[in-house]
Amino acid sequence: MKSLYRKYRPLRLEEVVGQPQVTEPLIKSLEAGKVGHAYLFVGPRGCGKTSVARILAHEINGFEYKLEDEYVDIIEIDGASNRGIENIRELREKVAIAPTVGKYKVYIIDEVHMLTKEAFNALLKTLEEPPAHVVFIMATTDAHKVPVTITSRAQTYTFKLAEPTMMLEHLKGITKKEGIKIDDEALKVLVKRGGGSFRDSLSLLDQLSSLSSDMITKEMVIKAMGLPDDEKIDALLAEYISGDVNKLSLLLKELLSTGAKAETIAEEIIARIIEAPKAELLPLLAKLPDVKAPYAEAKLLTILCLKVTESISSGARLEFSSTSYAGPRTEPPRRGEPVRAVRNIGVENSNQGFMHQKEIDSVVAPGPVSAFDWQGFLEKVQEMNDAVYLQLMKCDYEFKNGELRLYPQRKIVQNILSKDNNKRILVDAAGGVKITLCDKNDPSRKVAEDETLQKISAIMGGEVRNDGGTSPF
Repeated sequence: MKSLYRKYRPLRLEEVVGQPQVTEPLIKSLEAGKVGHAYLFVGPRGCGKTSVARILAHEINGFEYKLEDEYVDIIEIDGASNRGIENIRELREKVAIAPTVGKYKVYIIDEVHMLTKEAFNALLKTLEEPPAHVVFIMATTDAHKVPVTITSRAQTYTFKLAEPTMMLEHLKGITKKEGIKIDDEALKVLVKRGGGSFRDSLSLLDQLSSLSSDMITKEMVIKAMGLPDDEKIDALLAEYISGDVNKLSLLLKELLSTGAKAETIAEEIIARIIEAPKAELLPLLAKLPDVKAPYAEAKLLTILCLKVTESISSGARLEFSSTSYAGPRTEPPRRGEPVRAVRNIGVENSNQGFMHQKEIDSVVAPGPVSAFDWQGFLEKVQEMNDAVYLQLMKCDYEFKNGELRLYPQRKIVQNILSKDNNKRILVDAAGGVKITLCDKNDPSRKVAEDETLQKISAIMGGEVRNDGGTSPF
């Protein structure tokens, strides 16, 4: 039995839903007999880029499109798996060969932004002087990573996520054809979770279609998808504003006990803030995306208790110092420099300054804090090399005594990151910090410790474990 997403995938440009800014000019150009040598489809995942690329590849050749068909003149390439210069060199050798059946040999390159710099340079040479019988259709979710030398030689079309009202009507039509009994409120929940993605929305509908032979209700959908109750989300935000930790803790515990995941709760809070912004809630938008394993639930609790951590450190003045303290320093530490802090405890005297000082090993400040900027490190690596970044995302880490210890989740990840060129990228991105690749089963590992997180956990009377989901309550 076909999935709904495949069953209702469009087979002609006229059947594509929600992308008139793309399909209408393409239809007109084909009617006029104008075919470009290169197209670039840009947009979020699940909005139809690859589907339209396949349709276009068939229509410019006059082929009838069926989902299971395979034409030798239509070649699909995954940019993430075939990203090296050797892959593109092989492609360049084959483009010279004339098409077998159709008028054009069409290359569909998905996730084209994953190509290496050298591969882009090789592809550019073909785009500069393409054979008359070759058409490139490239698709990407990250247009900013595609060099301007490539984009300037292609016709760019931007895809958009579907509007909720349009998606709702589209799904209603499908449920009617499929005989799926589901009320409008339940469909609205599905549309919201689908986020404007046709693929995701239809996959969810497929998943929920068997919930009941009678009417599928909003309550059934919420329970099946493990979604948090709207009223409890509103109450959670109200307690965040008031700073009542006990009530906030109980509400969060209730939400988690219903089966809602910490990541899902964070997504719902983000969506709620965007729908109805409040100044006091906006700081959460910068932190909630970090709610993911490991410590997902503990991270969510820590973020929601920001006002508590502010009160914990409200009497403390923080000054950065080098490893041996030689008085306060106003400038922040340089990247890669060991970071310590002086926490001043007690009352301030106008003549003598703070009466008592205690040196501690990590900064005590609102929110999760580390002596090493892991997020900044990830972003720097991503700027330098996507492939290394993708492998780095598969690592846990520990920063201690000026050393960054990486724990790859798989042996192949460790082998890749151990290569001299890749390790040099990591060291450069970390600003010269010593980096050690360690065995993930090292019994001495203690990954990503966070003093503030531990304080919040202590307040809640719970335990924080590195299992990606164990409740800290």
